[in-house]
Amino acid sequence: MTATIRKIIVQVDETRMEMGQVVNPPTRRALAMAVIANPFAGKYVENLDELIAIGEELGGLLGAKCVQALGISPGQAQSYGKAAIVGEAGELEHAAAILHPKLGAPLRLAVEKGAALVPSSKKRGGLGTAIDVPLGHKDAAFVRSHFDAMEARVADAPRPNEIVVAVVVTDSGRPLPRVGGLQVHDIKGEDGLR
Repeated sequence: MTATIRKIIVQVDETRMEMGQVVNPPTRRALAMAVIANPFAGKYVENLDELIAIGEELGGLLGAKCVQALGISPGQAQSYGKAAIVGEAGELEHAAAILHPKLGAPLRLAVEKGAALVPSSKKRGGLGTAIDVPLGHKDAAFVRSHFDAMEARVADAPRPNEIVVAVVVTDSGRPLPRVGGLQVHDIKGEDGLR
């Protein structure tokens, strides 16, 4: 492994009722987070390849942990998202290096296919900083029922020299979606949009 991981946190959010209405089947979202050492904390480094490699490693690891936590096969995953919080001795570009160049390909393998871009967010913060992990359908970005987010937070992270990396995978869209648009059963999944 390239990443020095201090801890991994996995949790599942299951919504069974919304506004007094039963949600059947329940909507479920799994969040997997890794708290890692930032190898470039406290210094400017031109080449961020080490963080790019860490992103590739964590995409598969965290994606697989989400699928496992949901108890589904990879093909049953419906939406995904990614985010990172950089501790104060790091810079925002460290999060970008983890999230963008290579994290997506192994995450797509973990959820089978994934034609759409993986929504993402990043920020800098200290212990207990929260971030919303944006979500979108894995194969068709225009599926409105899957526009969502899940909050990620680790009480004791990130320390100044750490990064929290988060991946969310769902087995459904929002509870009781009613805003129209492209429906899951109409997805072609060829261009990542429809």
